[in-house]
Amino acid sequence: MHRHKFITMAALALCITALAGCGPKTTGEAKKEAKTGQVLAEVNGTVITTGDFNKELETLPPYLKPMAETPEGKKEMLETMVIRELILQEAKKNGVDKSQAVTDKLEDLKKRVVVEAFLKKKVEEEANITDADLQKFYDQNKDKFKSGEEVKASHILVKAEKEAQDILTQIKGGGKFEELAKKHSIDSAGAKGGDLGWFGKGAMLPEFEKVAFALKEGEVSGIVKTKFGYHIIKLTGKRPAGLRSFADVKDQIKAALLPAKQQEVFQKLKDDLKKSSKYTIKEDVLKGLDTKPASEAKAQPAETKSK
Repeated sequence: MHRHKFITMAALALCITALAGCGPKTTGEAKKEAKTGQVLAEVNGTVITTGDFNKELETLPPYLKPMAETPEGKKEMLETMVIRELILQEAKKNGVDKSQAVTDKLEDLKKRVVVEAFLKKKVEEEANITDADLQKFYDQNKDKFKSGEEVKASHILVKAEKEAQDILTQIKGGGKFEELAKKHSIDSAGAKGGDLGWFGKGAMLPEFEKVAFALKEGEVSGIVKTKFGYHIIKLTGKRPAGLRSFADVKDQIKAALLPAKQQEVFQKLKDDLKKSSKYTIKEDVLKGLDTKPASEAKAQPAETKSK
């Protein structure tokens, strides 16, 4: 329940921020832009389609997307889009979309979006890290990739023991662990089917860890009680202590090297633009620039007069 409310608030905040651009188009605009998919909702003559819904889903942060894939989450998302459209329509009735403040904001937003799109394209084209680069880093830093015994597990966490017992009965009866985790688990891993990823000894609570490391791959535990509630654990992977293989850590190495490579590309771009362009900076004006908040800046003349 809390997860779904969180989706609604987060999605509503995201959509209101880009109200003029990210929402379903009103009737006049809909004629100019072809709609795709089936109609999901009608709002005072404006349709919201499955195509609109999928676009909206793409704008969500990665950690929210799994939540919006549940039946309850999808309904919350659609209701959010309906509310956003109602607000947009009301704002247009009041002429807010034609106001100077909105016009200025949209122009500023357009500049930012264009710059962001250009930088993204430039960085993606030039910040390439080859497999040879990754292999070289791995070969030169093997000590960094040694680890103790690790396991990969998923869990379902609930507050009541009776609920845990009911869920365990469903699993034993053929219920899918991942589906039940998404439906019942009260922690953030529930949205990912309960997946906790890989972890070594000492990373989890002792009572949880003891059971997890004793399971066989694919095996599901009984009910495990910790200070957080009642867990059902499923072991999904096991690897012994030793040097992690290049294949295992390749993505990890790339994620570690990519930011520096991107920064390198960005710095080169800035340097190249400076060399190929003509521009001047008025240092005297810059030094005299009042950087205080507007409220303080307005109060300053009165204070000066009083001295």
